[in-house]
Amino acid sequence: MILPSKHLNFSASLLGLGSYILQSVNDKPLSIDEIWEQYNNDIKNGNYYASHSFDNFILTIIFLYGINTIKEQSGMIYKCN
Repeated sequence: MILPSKHLNFSASLLGLGSYILQSVNDKPLSIDEIWEQYNNDIKNGNYYASHSFDNFILTIIFLYGINTIKEQSGMIYKCN
């Protein structure tokens, strides 16, 4: 699901995953692999509550790029200002 609904938590939606990704690249640019690894560590440590597949992760990256909130340069993901 892209958007949360009354039966779906925000963290389980692609929009929620997008907010996680934006927070991850807020301080410094990261590669896709670094963001995915950080996400998996946060899932294991209980810092993020919904588990997403890599496909959903990539769909979220494409969505964020499409709405011009992130950009890619030399394999690194940057947050747009």
